[in-house]
Amino acid sequence: MKTIPEFFGCMVFNDEAMKKHLPTDVYINLKKTIENGDHLDSSVANEVANAMKEWAMSLGCTHYTHWFQPMTGITAEKHDSFITPADGGKVLMEFSGKELIKGEPDASSFPSGGIRATFEARGYTAWDPTSYAFVMGNTLYIPTVFCSYTGAVLDKKTPLLRSMERISEEALRLLRALGREDVSHVFATVGAEQEYFLIDKDMYTLRRDLMYTGRTLFGARPPKGQEMDDHYFGAIKPRVAAFMEELDKELWKLGVYAKTEHNEVAPCQHELAPIFTTCNLATDHNQLTMEIMKTVAQRHGFVCLLHEKPFEGVNGSGKHNNWALSTNTGENLFKPGKKPFENKQFLLFLCAVIKAVDEYQDLLRISVATAGNDHRLGAHEAPPAIMSVFLGEELEDILHAYATGTEYEAVKKAKIAMGATVLPEFKRDTTDRNRTSPIAFTGNKFEFRSLGSALNIACPNIMINTIVAEQLSLFSDILEKSDNKDEAINKIIADVYNNHHRIIFNGNNYAEEWLQEAEARGLMNLKTMPDAMEHYSDEKNVKLFDKHKIFNADEIRARCEIQLESYSKTINIEALTMLDMARKDIFPAVSKFVGDLSKSVLNKKNLCADLPFEAEMKLIKKLSALLEKFDILVDELQTAEDKVRSLKGDALTIARMYCSDVLTVMSKLRRVSDEMEQLTAADYWPYPSYGRLLFTM
Repeated sequence: MKTIPEFFGCMVFNDEAMKKHLPTDVYINLKKTIENGDHLDSSVANEVANAMKEWAMSLGCTHYTHWFQPMTGITAEKHDSFITPADGGKVLMEFSGKELIKGEPDASSFPSGGIRATFEARGYTAWDPTSYAFVMGNTLYIPTVFCSYTGAVLDKKTPLLRSMERISEEALRLLRALGREDVSHVFATVGAEQEYFLIDKDMYTLRRDLMYTGRTLFGARPPKGQEMDDHYFGAIKPRVAAFMEELDKELWKLGVYAKTEHNEVAPCQHELAPIFTTCNLATDHNQLTMEIMKTVAQRHGFVCLLHEKPFEGVNGSGKHNNWALSTNTGENLFKPGKKPFENKQFLLFLCAVIKAVDEYQDLLRISVATAGNDHRLGAHEAPPAIMSVFLGEELEDILHAYATGTEYEAVKKAKIAMGATVLPEFKRDTTDRNRTSPIAFTGNKFEFRSLGSALNIACPNIMINTIVAEQLSLFSDILEKSDNKDEAINKIIADVYNNHHRIIFNGNNYAEEWLQEAEARGLMNLKTMPDAMEHYSDEKNVKLFDKHKIFNADEIRARCEIQLESYSKTINIEALTMLDMARKDIFPAVSKFVGDLSKSVLNKKNLCADLPFEAEMKLIKKLSALLEKFDILVDELQTAEDKVRSLKGDALTIARMYCSDVLTVMSKLRRVSDEMEQLTAADYWPYPSYGRLLFTM
């Protein structure tokens, strides 16, 4: 049996495979592209393509695909075989540089936000040489970007790569202004912690809401939920442990740095955390992780749920985006060092993030805005919709000292003694962690905790890279013109704290008092997805993206349109699913139970007039009244749904209507249904209960 180091990355055309299969000069050229972002000479494409093909065929491949990330939020692929006709009715196995570099999917069949009409079909995929090719099944997967015939960006990967280049350029510029000449490239790095639910496949197939929408639209809370805190970090059940073991192996083969796994807070909820890597690889790896989770779950009799809120009344699932900047010399630019007060390089990069978050709160909220995440944000299981930064007392005290010109007294690390001789003493960190903060500094990185579990992490990282690059650019402008660098640095730090300290909050983001305080500070509280999307095309945002060449105005408008349409379509599908379940299953089930209960009362009367039946009559009356209310709400939901679908307004207006009208009635309908479920005999109710879904693994 092979050890993990022996089979790790065995299905990836990684450095080891490239070195083995490529000519030395081609390998060096490609290596520079991957490590430093250098331009790749297209003349080497044929040699790379042939080497990839030979390597892939040695692993049993017969096909290749350009693997890309359209605006659907998931990945896309079209498989072509390596076969080429040869004389005598034979075939050759060939793969050219042209086929490696460019593919041609149908661009009008993917969301384009109006960039492409239905009859304008041509689109292109283009090889991303900075992301390793890999093998799954009998297919060679080639990570690519995706654009329209006119060159308009239709994917999530292209703007991510652009943003990575921009933050590298601006970080280098600032380092040069500080006298650093040893660094030639700066990488945005990410580790994305992934939360998910596992439920039995047999139960999943009995719930049309889960199958169509990924979440339960009806379902009364069980007597027990997560209140005992007995699932978090609890013993992993054998079936789940077997799933996790296979998941790890499949991910390791693909070079995914799967590291940590544990039970999460809610029943049936779990988490997988990887080691950080470059932003683009982390994005590819997270998309792969979600896909493979679903595949492996099926093999173990599970279904993996990645919806942000699959079950009402227990925690939903998020994805913590741990973001940092690292140099090609191996230095983490967010590492404070032993004396952070004196580490002005660190403080400048820290201030760039603080200022960026304050000035672009809306873009960060937009980057995590989905129909599913609206159910989770601010629900005491995830940060609120208000953006803020947690620094901890030590760093805030340092910034305050710069801002006020006062002397800073360094905090000494206290030791923690556990009171038993056998137990070791250890140093306490100078700052606590804050799990309620949307954006928390956690020692050497920023943890963006607002992402929903199903989200493609490219979106928030495009925003973070771009808004921080903007601040680094402004800082460099100041330092490059300054005759006294030290004085200029001190002023930048002081100005950032004085002008942007409102965004720093070290307290409980779940507290009601914080909502009031945030409002007093003038922070944005974009509670719903439509509220956030209204700001996408604000003038400052258009200027930002244009300056850094991330999006043009048409691409911004298109992305806004796509996200709003996705939101409306999601709620539309949920509403239609509710109507279908309500009419075909729930109403008949409750009606039958009431009818059978009524027959029981009549039988009692016929058997003996003196037998009591007040309890049955009380239940019959209560359920009958609820059923009447349920029926009225079903009609209300149908009316609201018909009204919104008939609207001819813009995407934002329609999304607002779905949010205010349709979701409101859906919530009312659910409450009535859930009350009826608690009063109806279990063998009459048409779906597995929450108790069975969450506690029968």
